[in-house]
Amino acid sequence: MSKSWKNVERKIAKSLNTERVPLSGGNSKISRGDVIHDQLYIEVKTRKSMAIMVLWRTTLGLARAEGKIPILAIKEKGKHGELAIIDWKMFVELWENYQKCHQ
Repeated sequence: MSKSWKNVERKIAKSLNTERVPLSGGNSKISRGDVIHDQLYIEVKTRKSMAIMVLWRTTLGLARAEGKIPILAIKEKGKHGELAIIDWKMFVELWENYQKCHQ
């Protein structure tokens, strides 16, 4: 029986037309990431709950109410750098378009 985190890794990998890294983490000789990819390093985390997901769901609801695309920008106080949190399907679409432009 497969574990749910493996299923999520498979789903993410399949959306990029690849496979999950077997024995992911330090045991794999392919990559320490969770998905086999020649350009992207993908780490998949599955948890019962994550604070970031509460922020995401709030952002998603507000964006939908205004008919807009949700993007959650996050930053730690006193640290350098910001992150953009977007829907995975949107990321895949952006990645596919990026590849088309850079072939």
